[in-house]
Amino acid sequence: MMVLVIDGQGGRIGRSIVEQLRAADFSGTVIAVGTNTTATAAMIKAGADAGATGENPVAVNAAKADVIAGPIGILAANSLLGEITPKMALAVSESEARKVLVPMNRCHIFVAGTQELPFSETIALAVQAILQQAE
Repeated sequence: MMVLVIDGQGGRIGRSIVEQLRAADFSGTVIAVGTNTTATAAMIKAGADAGATGENPVAVNAAKADVIAGPIGILAANSLLGEITPKMALAVSESEARKVLVPMNRCHIFVAGTQELPFSETIALAVQAILQQAE
Protein backbone atom coordinates (compact mmCIF):
# COMPACT_ATOMS: atom_id res chain seq x y z
CA MET A 1 0.00 0.00 0.00
CA MET A 2 1.26 3.46 -0.91
CA VAL A 3 0.25 6.50 1.09
CA LEU A 4 0.96 9.89 -0.44
CA VAL A 5 1.20 12.66 2.14
CA ILE A 6 0.94 16.16 0.68
CA ASP A 7 1.57 19.33 2.65
CA GLY A 8 2.76 22.89 2.25
CA GLN A 9 4.01 25.81 4.31
CA GLY A 10 6.04 24.30 7.21
CA GLY A 11 4.84 20.73 6.73
CA ARG A 12 3.43 20.39 10.24
CA ILE A 13 0.35 18.39 9.25
CA GLY A 14 2.27 16.08 6.91
CA ARG A 15 5.07 15.60 9.42
CA SER A 16 2.57 14.65 12.12
CA ILE A 17 0.81 12.15 9.86
CA VAL A 18 4.11 10.50 8.88
CA GLU A 19 5.33 10.37 12.49
CA GLN A 20 2.14 8.69 13.68
CA LEU A 21 2.09 6.21 10.81
CA ARG A 22 5.64 5.20 11.68
CA ALA A 23 4.79 4.99 15.39
CA ALA A 24 1.91 2.64 14.48
CA ASP A 25 4.33 0.37 12.57
CA PHE A 26 2.63 1.04 9.25
CA SER A 27 4.33 -1.33 6.82
CA GLY A 28 3.33 0.37 3.58
CA THR A 29 5.24 2.95 1.60
CA VAL A 30 4.93 6.59 2.63
CA ILE A 31 5.75 9.14 -0.06
CA ALA A 32 5.99 12.79 1.01
CA VAL A 33 5.37 15.57 -1.47
CA GLY A 34 5.67 19.13 -0.30
CA THR A 35 4.66 22.27 -2.09
CA ASN A 36 7.99 23.66 -0.90
CA THR A 37 11.29 22.23 0.31
CA THR A 38 10.61 23.04 3.97
CA ALA A 39 7.45 20.92 3.99
CA THR A 40 9.14 18.08 2.12
CA ALA A 41 12.14 18.08 4.47
CA ALA A 42 9.88 17.98 7.54
CA MET A 43 8.05 14.91 6.24
CA ILE A 44 11.24 13.11 5.23
CA LYS A 45 12.75 13.81 8.65
CA ALA A 46 9.59 12.32 10.20
CA GLY A 47 10.24 9.02 8.40
CA ALA A 48 8.76 9.14 4.91
CA ASP A 49 10.29 6.58 2.57
CA ALA A 50 10.87 9.15 -0.17
CA GLY A 51 10.04 12.73 -0.91
CA ALA A 52 9.81 15.28 -3.66
CA THR A 53 8.73 18.87 -4.04
CA GLY A 54 6.39 20.61 -6.43
CA GLU A 55 3.55 20.32 -8.85
CA ASN A 56 4.68 17.42 -11.03
CA PRO A 57 5.48 15.08 -8.11
CA VAL A 58 1.95 15.67 -6.79
CA ALA A 59 0.46 14.80 -10.19
CA VAL A 60 2.62 11.72 -10.77
CA ASN A 61 2.25 10.25 -7.28
CA ALA A 62 -1.46 11.02 -6.90
CA ALA A 63 -2.08 8.74 -9.87
CA LYS A 64 -0.22 5.87 -8.15
CA ALA A 65 -1.33 6.26 -4.53
CA ASP A 66 -3.77 4.07 -2.66
CA VAL A 67 -4.37 6.78 -0.05
CA ILE A 68 -3.72 10.53 -0.22
CA ALA A 69 -3.47 12.36 3.08
CA GLY A 70 -3.02 16.01 3.98
CA PRO A 71 -4.86 19.19 4.86
CA ILE A 72 -8.25 19.63 3.21
CA GLY A 73 -6.84 22.49 1.16
CA ILE A 74 -5.01 20.06 -1.14
CA LEU A 75 -8.35 19.70 -2.94
CA ALA A 76 -8.75 23.43 -3.58
CA ALA A 77 -6.76 25.37 -6.17
CA ASN A 78 -4.82 28.30 -4.75
CA SER A 79 -5.29 27.23 -1.12
CA LEU A 80 -2.52 27.03 1.49
CA LEU A 81 -1.72 30.67 0.77
CA GLY A 82 -1.54 29.92 -2.94
CA GLU A 83 0.80 26.93 -2.69
CA ILE A 84 -1.71 24.45 -4.15
CA THR A 85 -1.78 25.04 -7.88
CA PRO A 86 -4.84 24.19 -9.98
CA LYS A 87 -2.91 21.23 -11.45
CA MET A 88 -2.17 19.88 -7.96
CA ALA A 89 -5.80 20.19 -6.83
CA LEU A 90 -7.00 18.51 -10.01
CA ALA A 91 -4.52 15.63 -9.62
CA VAL A 92 -5.65 15.00 -6.05
CA SER A 93 -9.36 15.27 -6.77
CA GLU A 94 -9.20 13.05 -9.88
CA SER A 95 -7.08 10.38 -8.21
CA GLU A 96 -8.75 7.04 -7.53
CA ALA A 97 -7.01 7.03 -4.14
CA ARG A 98 -8.96 7.29 -0.91
CA LYS A 99 -8.51 10.80 0.47
CA VAL A 100 -7.92 11.29 4.19
CA LEU A 101 -8.15 15.03 4.76
CA VAL A 102 -7.45 17.08 7.85
CA PRO A 103 -10.00 19.91 8.17
CA MET A 104 -8.35 23.29 8.65
CA ASN A 105 -10.23 26.55 8.92
CA ARG A 106 -7.23 28.39 7.50
CA CYS A 107 -8.04 26.97 4.06
CA HIS A 108 -11.36 28.84 4.03
CA ILE A 109 -13.22 25.55 3.72
CA PHE A 110 -15.83 24.55 6.27
CA VAL A 111 -17.13 21.01 6.28
CA ALA A 112 -20.53 20.79 7.96
CA GLY A 113 -20.75 17.99 10.48
CA THR A 114 -17.16 18.21 11.59
CA GLN A 115 -16.24 19.46 14.99
CA GLU A 116 -13.36 21.62 16.09
CA LEU A 117 -10.87 19.25 17.73
CA PRO A 118 -7.39 19.79 19.05
CA PHE A 119 -4.74 19.32 16.35
CA SER A 120 -3.38 16.11 17.92
CA GLU A 121 -6.83 14.48 17.96
CA THR A 122 -7.50 15.45 14.35
CA ILE A 123 -4.19 13.91 13.23
CA ALA A 124 -4.86 10.76 15.29
CA LEU A 125 -8.24 10.34 13.55
CA ALA A 126 -6.62 10.80 10.14
CA VAL A 127 -3.94 8.21 10.88
CA GLN A 128 -6.57 5.80 12.19
CA ALA A 129 -8.48 6.17 8.89
CA ILE A 130 -5.31 5.44 6.90
CA LEU A 131 -4.52 2.36 8.98
CA GLN A 132 -8.10 1.07 8.55
CA GLN A 133 -7.76 1.49 4.79
CA ALA A 134 -4.57 -0.60 4.92
CA GLU A 135 -6.37 -3.54 6.54
